[in-house]
Amino acid sequence: MDVFKRNIDNIFFIFLLSHLLIWTLVPSLTNDNLPLDVIEALAWGNNLDWGFNKHPPASAFFPEIFYQIFGSQDWAYYFLSQIFVIISFIYVFKLSNEILDNSLLGLFSVFLLEGIYFYNFTTPEFNVNVCQLPFWSLTVYYAWKIYNQKEINVLDCVYIGLFGAIGFLSKYLFIYLLISIFLLFIYQIFIKKNKKFDFKYLISIEVFIVLLVPHLIWLYNNDYITIIYGLKRTGLEGTDILNYLTSPFLFCVKQLIILIPFLILTRLLIKKIKFKINFKEKKFIFLIFVNFFPILLILITSIVLGSTIRTMWMTPFYLFSGILVIYILKSQIDLKKIKNFLYGFIFLFFLSPILYSFISIKQTDKRTDYPGKEIAIKVQYAWDQQFNNPINIVLGNEWKAGNLSYHLDSRPLWIGFIDQNKIDDLKEHMCIDDVCVGFK
Repeated sequence: MDVFKRNIDNIFFIFLLSHLLIWTLVPSLTNDNLPLDVIEALAWGNNLDWGFNKHPPASAFFPEIFYQIFGSQDWAYYFLSQIFVIISFIYVFKLSNEILDNSLLGLFSVFLLEGIYFYNFTTPEFNVNVCQLPFWSLTVYYAWKIYNQKEINVLDCVYIGLFGAIGFLSKYLFIYLLISIFLLFIYQIFIKKNKKFDFKYLISIEVFIVLLVPHLIWLYNNDYITIIYGLKRTGLEGTDILNYLTSPFLFCVKQLIILIPFLILTRLLIKKIKFKINFKEKKFIFLIFVNFFPILLILITSIVLGSTIRTMWMTPFYLFSGILVIYILKSQIDLKKIKNFLYGFIFLFFLSPILYSFISIKQTDKRTDYPGKEIAIKVQYAWDQQFNNPINIVLGNEWKAGNLSYHLDSRPLWIGFIDQNKIDDLKEHMCIDDVCVGFK
C-alpha cells in the first residue's frame, strides 16, 4: 500500500489511459454505426452555424474538427468523447488535491465517479451532455482559484468567462452552474464579507457575454428555435397540476437510484457513517455551492414549472460529488479498508464495458445497428446509374440524411428536412426512403 501511495500520479495516469482505451475500443468493436446524437452532431457540423434546431453550436463544432482530421472513422468520435471525459477527470483530480490536501484521497474522489454511469456507460455517445463535462470541471476549478486566492488573477476571470461560455454553448442547462458560482461570490463578498468586491469579477461576465453575442444574434434571427425545443423537451406543454408533485418526486427517486453504486463504493471506504461538519468552513461552502446548488436550482425549476427533468441532463452535475463526500467523511476513512474499496472500484470499472458490450452485441435493433454504410453504398450506386456529378446535397431528418452525409465519400452538405423549394434549387436530385440527395 505504501508503493500505491508513492505513485499516485502514475496510477492516475494509468487510470486515465485505461479509461480512454477501453471506452474507445469497446464501442468501436461492438457497434456497427455511430449513435444518434453523434450522427446529428456531424450533420450539423457539416453545415456549421451559431446554433441548430435542437442545440447551441458547441456539440457540433468539436465533432466537425475531428471529421476534418479523421474523416468517417467511427472510433475517432468515441475517442473524442473520452477525451472530454478524461479532461474533466483531470480537473476534478487537480481540485481534489487542493481541497483535500491529500493526493491519495484526491485519487479516490475520481475513482468514486466510476460508480456513476454518466462517466462510463453513457460516454461513448458524444452529445451535448458529454460536451459540457470538461468545461464544467474547468469552470469550477477556476472559480475555486478566484474564491480561494486573496488577490484575483485576471487570467482566472478570463478562463471562467471562456469556459463558462463554451459550456453554455454546449447546453443551456450549464446556466445552473454559472448561477451557483455567481451566488457563491455574492455570498463571499456581501454576506460572509471575507472578500472585497473587485472589478476584475466583471471580466468573467464581459468575456462570457462577448462570446455569446453571435449565438444570441442567431437565436433572434431564428425565432429562438433552440430555446423553444428545450422547453418542449421538459413537457411544459402537457403540464397538469399533478406534474408539480410527480416531476420533482420522480427526479429525486431517479437520482438516488443512479447514485446507488457510488454510495456503495463510498461505504467500502469508511468505518461508519459519522461526521462533523463545520458549516462555516471555506472549503465546505465552496463544495456545497458547486455540488448542491445546481441540483437544487434544477429541482426548484421542476417544482415551479412542473417540468420533467430528463435523467441524462444531470450528466455533469455530479462531477465533484466524490470530493464532497470524501471531504465530509474524511475523518471516517479507514485506510485498512482501501483494498476493499479498490476491489469495488475495479469491479465497477470493468463491469460497465462488459455490460455495454453484452447489450451492444445481444440487442440488434438499436440505432448503433443501423446499416448506414450499406445504405450509403446502395444510394451511391443508384445515383451513379443516373448522374455523373457527385452528390453534394442531402435532405431529410438528421438520422437518415445525417448517416448519408457521414458515410458517402463526397460528404454531401445536410441542409435540413425535405422541402420542395430546396429540391427545386437542385440541378439533379434523387429521393429514396424519406431522404433526397442531389447536386447543386
